[in-house]
Amino acid sequence: MAELCVHAGRHYAIQFHYALPDDAWCVELSEAVPAPAAWAEIPNAETHLPGTAFVVAVIPDEDPGLEPTVHLHSRDEHVIPYEIVRWFMEHVAEQVERCRLAFEQGEPETAD
Repeated sequence: MAELCVHAGRHYAIQFHYALPDDAWCVELSEAVPAPAAWAEIPNAETHLPGTAFVVAVIPDEDPGLEPTVHLHSRDEHVIPYEIVRWFMEHVAEQVERCRLAFEQGEPETAD
């Protein structure tokens, strides 16, 4: 499930997924896109969905010696407002802390 934010009339999305080949959690930032028009009649349906990620934080959870990294993915230039970058990095920092705490406690980690 994605978390959505509107800033200056633009919609952004953050979503989490686990990248098994990397043994890492990924936190993705994208510009959200409108949901299909057919969803308009569905009660409580999302109005926007995550688009193609243009910033991805990779947070290893199997090896505490590996540092989290941030990857920029884009063919086009993206101007990201400061408040959106802060919002994204707050989610990244929270996920890093959850992964580190889970590793210390010997538990498998899940995203919230």
